[in-house]
Amino acid sequence: MKSLGVVFPGQGSQTVGMLADIAHEFPLVEAIYGEASQALGYDLWKLVQHGPPEALDQTMHTQPALLAGSYAIWRILEAEKKIRPVLLAGHSLGEYTALVCAGALQFSDAIRLVAARGQFMQEAIPAGQGALAAIIGLDEARVSELCGRAILANEVLTPANFNSPGQIVVAGHVAAVDRLIILAKTAGARMAKLLPVSVPSHCVLMQPAAEQLQKLLATIPIQIPAIPVLNNVDVAIYQDVAEVRAGLVRQLVMPVRWVETIQKFAASGIEYIIECGPGKILTGLNKRIVTEIQLTPTADVASLQLLLETVLERG
Repeated sequence: MKSLGVVFPGQGSQTVGMLADIAHEFPLVEAIYGEASQALGYDLWKLVQHGPPEALDQTMHTQPALLAGSYAIWRILEAEKKIRPVLLAGHSLGEYTALVCAGALQFSDAIRLVAARGQFMQEAIPAGQGALAAIIGLDEARVSELCGRAILANEVLTPANFNSPGQIVVAGHVAAVDRLIILAKTAGARMAKLLPVSVPSHCVLMQPAAEQLQKLLATIPIQIPAIPVLNNVDVAIYQDVAEVRAGLVRQLVMPVRWVETIQKFAASGIEYIIECGPGKILTGLNKRIVTEIQLTPTADVASLQLLLETVLERG
């Protein structure tokens, strides 16, 4: 069997009705969402299947919805083929899923944790004051330079996600983001546009959320991951519980280094990466980072069955 890595998606991969076809074939999906609903005190599966979209897109709902969906697919892969990856990683929120699947966090604890994380993030900055924008076609140095030119006194604007070569998401105050979009277009960016997200994640505007998260994490039981997990902040494998707690706090105010993460998968000799969860965003990003690794999503029954039948061996 090929050396296998698994990655887990973050916010942006959610859609109303996601995983419905997989749930029809695998009752485990609704069972996992039932566990999540019990932990949250509301029907998460109903929200995922019927919306409304504006409710699902509220970050305090999005985060547990995606964690539950990705974990459900992981459990299917475990049940069907006893999946044995050598390395895990997740994009932002997806790092929590990776830690659950690696045995570092209990699922019910993680569900409550990410729901609170979403609420902390939403409350960290008043609505309408923060923004994210995607910049495509400029390198890291150029985007960083333009961020410096776009800000006025006391404003924040920094790269937030290094998603793929030439695709960088920036986060900060709305006015600064608006100025950056104009500067980026003038500088030759192929695309520079606001993202439909109200929370400027992975920048210092999330410091109040990070402080609240740190207090909450101190109360959550955490184990050393049984499968190596690469963190977003340092692109390093978590070695102990203190590192996990610190990494999850720092993640809120530091950029997601996804390009380096997938490059490290390649350097580790991984030959196949599974995107475990709703959507295909990471598969698309990964294709632009590495060419030597085979990639597959698991967002629908067809892709999941193909994976089960052609890649994974029976345990």
